[in-house]
Amino acid sequence: MPFTIDFLDDGRVLEWEATTDGAVVTERDKYTPRFYVAARDPASNLDLTTLQSVYDQHPDVVATEIVARRPGFRRDEEPVLAVDVAHIDRVTPLARQARQLSAYPVGDLACFNVDFSREFRYCLETGVDPTPASELSTLGLSVPVTETSNDVYGELSVAGDTVTGSSTDLLTAVQGAIDAHNPDVLVCSTSEIVPTLYEMATDAGVADFSLSRWPDVDYQQLASRSTYSSYGRVGHSPTRYNVPGRAIIDESNTFFYGETNLDGVLDLVSRSKKPVQELAWASIGNVLTAIQICEAHDRGVLVPWNSWRHEFYKPMGTLHDADRGGFIFAPEVGLHENVHELDFSSLYPNIICTRNVSPDVIRCNCHSDRDDVPGLGYSICDDRGYLVDVLQPIIDARDEIKAAIRREKNRDDLDEDRLAELEGRSGALKWILVACFGYQGFSNAKFGRIECHEAINAFAREILLMAKQRLEAGGWRVVHGIVDSIWVTPDPDVDDDDREDLETLATEITERVEIRLEHEAHYDWVAFVPQRESDAGALTKYFGKVAGDDGFKIRGIEARQRSTPQFIEDIQRDCLQRLDSTQSPDAVLDCLQDAIKRLHAGTVPVEQLVERNRVSKPLEGYTQNTQNVAALKRAREQDLAVHPGQDLEYVVVDDEKSSRERVALAHEEMESYDASYYEIQLVRAVESILSPLDWDRIDIKRDLTSNRQSDLNKYNSAWSK
Repeated sequence: MPFTIDFLDDGRVLEWEATTDGAVVTERDKYTPRFYVAARDPASNLDLTTLQSVYDQHPDVVATEIVARRPGFRRDEEPVLAVDVAHIDRVTPLARQARQLSAYPVGDLACFNVDFSREFRYCLETGVDPTPASELSTLGLSVPVTETSNDVYGELSVAGDTVTGSSTDLLTAVQGAIDAHNPDVLVCSTSEIVPTLYEMATDAGVADFSLSRWPDVDYQQLASRSTYSSYGRVGHSPTRYNVPGRAIIDESNTFFYGETNLDGVLDLVSRSKKPVQELAWASIGNVLTAIQICEAHDRGVLVPWNSWRHEFYKPMGTLHDADRGGFIFAPEVGLHENVHELDFSSLYPNIICTRNVSPDVIRCNCHSDRDDVPGLGYSICDDRGYLVDVLQPIIDARDEIKAAIRREKNRDDLDEDRLAELEGRSGALKWILVACFGYQGFSNAKFGRIECHEAINAFAREILLMAKQRLEAGGWRVVHGIVDSIWVTPDPDVDDDDREDLETLATEITERVEIRLEHEAHYDWVAFVPQRESDAGALTKYFGKVAGDDGFKIRGIEARQRSTPQFIEDIQRDCLQRLDSTQSPDAVLDCLQDAIKRLHAGTVPVEQLVERNRVSKPLEGYTQNTQNVAALKRAREQDLAVHPGQDLEYVVVDDEKSSRERVALAHEEMESYDASYYEIQLVRAVESILSPLDWDRIDIKRDLTSNRQSDLNKYNSAWSK
């Protein structure tokens, strides 16, 4: 079970297996990756032998053959051309040439199993399981942001210890840690640490420096940095490197390791067959795709290179009915007491599994006369869809892990390490389940289909509406509901003796819809926040005091926003405590007043005022002098590389200016900050707390002005005496 796989330039493959005595390498001399070419239309009866003869003459092709495979879940086995390639780096270029080398019109041919990542392809084609057999050892390497653009580091953190000095000092510390720990995984703050250390070794004449476990190769560059856009959000993908014998986790380019932990990563490794290094940099959709590809491979179905699924014909009325999201009950703005939150467990994944919603069975020809999807008239085949086989094991596994977490927390001798492992695995699986619904409507999804997306929403609307009606009939009033969650409070018009037990109702609804309705939380009170410029309720902004607990549940407001400075978050949470203990807006405003005084007195540590914002374009692409622009100018002035999609951290020092002097980068020394700017942010945060009580920004400012005038009068009176 190799945890990482290396590909050498001469075609050899190195499989590295973790053992209790260190990593063991197995060298493979022959590995020929394979892709396929087939007719896009099964009715075209294209003769592939001409293309085969052309490929046979190509120097990068080892062999070809005509084999029987399924080019899609809705297609039977048919003849396709299999092309075995001499080196893994030649798969995509050769596939690109398929249309150029054949005499067929563009669009008649389709290529399959082309754009797989390297290690994943190897595991899929050879049947290798990349799940480590032994615990992986790790070593952390990180550099401060001020060093990231330097050719020579002056400071480096090695296994948590900060090392400063000459290049030789730093290289000696790194090499010593490598020799002492012999890590299987290098956890780097940025992958650029790898080439920079080697360049430092060359310049300093340190000939015996090496991060690699393979003597002939120091490191390899796998991909260049790039900027991308996804759903209107700009992202940055840094350069990726490979060190033979060790997996690299780049903390600046990892979702699952950042959101969970190594245990969460390893759980998904076992399900996706993507080794640790590839899993760490992969997106949620990338991992979900890998799991689906594994299922397709087991069923003998090829994976299309480009998605070309057309949307099935549907009347205009159906288009209108289908183009809707989940059901939403607008929240009743205000503070509500004695509120219960009920959630359907993994609603969308469970709809897929209980209703058999899958791209290969939706709107099947064999049951076209059936109306299986409510309101849309779509049929669903009786044959089990492949997507069910993909998701059901994940749903079951997460349910088991969540049950284990509950048991662990109830133990007298709580095992923190075991709890962290379980929570990491549960979190990783949660993200896959969250993404599986949206993936069905993603235009570039390998196996998605928009009709599945529409059907899932239709079932969800029906389920939530039924739950609402049954809860109201049982004597409960719905104060908010969105997609898979519903908040209820006892209906004041119903006598307590006539009100049905909530747990009993949840069990009845669970049995009717075949998806568990769980009691998520009981709140002493919940406040639903209005929209900024409207009296209507914001769908995802609320906060509440959990009954029998000291904690609050907070969603959508500033304390949950990644850009919010720590000081603003802390004050907002303090205001929540004041509101809970006093039930008085005046107490909240007293907290705000005190925070503002601290701001203007200059006693707030600047590190608590750091804002973090994402850069969406290069400096030259901005037309307005925003704070981000000022921060970008300062970064450029200091030769710090900040690419679109990356974050900037800064403190606002004078918001009245429009130049680079408007802000200071978080690592810079600064003597002051713009107290007036942060006062505005405080007022905004407190408005989120008080707006459910019918206080807006104008009311808050009026109260602050009144208090300040009162303080001034007291001061003048004391002075006159």
